Amino acid sequence: MRILGVIPARHASTRFPGKPLHLIAGKPLVQHVVERCREAKSLADVIVATDDERIAEAMSPHCRVEMTRSDHPSGSDRIAEVAERNECDAVVNVQGDEPMIDPRVIDSVAEGLVGAAMSTAGTPITDVEDYDNPNVVKVIKDSLGRALYFSRRTIPFLRDHADEPSAEQLSRFPFLKHLGIYGYRRGTLLELVKHPPSPLEMAEKLEQLRALDHGISIAVVEVEYQSIGVDTPDDAERVKALLKGH
Repeated sequence: MRILGVIPARHASTRFPGKPLHLIAGKPLVQHVVERCREAKSLADVIVATDDERIAEAMSPHCRVEMTRSDHPSGSDRIAEVAERNECDAVVNVQGDEPMIDPRVIDSVAEGLVGAAMSTAGTPITDVEDYDNPNVVKVIKDSLGRALYFSRRTIPFLRDHADEPSAEQLSRFPFLKHLGIYGYRRGTLLELVKHPPSPLEMAEKLEQLRALDHGISIAVVEVEYQSIGVDTPDDAERVKALLKGH
């Protein structure tokens, strides 16, 4: 299976303008992501998908860059534009703000596509703050490892233990945090972006619910990895300190 790793990168950001080109340990943030992707064994090529010439110029020496339209409503739409004009069987959408993404997570998500139209990753919730945080998306899966639902609420609801402190509830069930990395079969992705946002997607503000709404099976691979995303300049400084410690 020929799988492309595609990293969507926008220069515009409400909280952190120019984020992909922010220097961390002497390299643009998105270059760190590219280098991690190159360590993955499953990817035939790594592509940065952007609508900004500054990003394209900075990244062209390091990887393939594909210019995309500037009016895409989501990263998936930007990825789909790249997939449509490239020969491949599947793509893995790697977030451009995760400079410490583990290549093994990428490979696990790619492997999840062997028997599924889509794949993603989840990791056990061990922190009570994550348990109660609506910005930490939760996922529940069936006995075959396919996603049943994603939510900003803590799911499932433990009816018999609802009055217990969060730490107690956390110890009673293997709650999973969703990691924002996706694998798509090429045909699945191109079909998915033709659909308008679904009611569930709009309610939770979670793009992956559009796939479930349209009957697309999503394999959830379980990994031991805590996502370290960069949303603000302070996050970038935190990552810089972590990289120095490696």
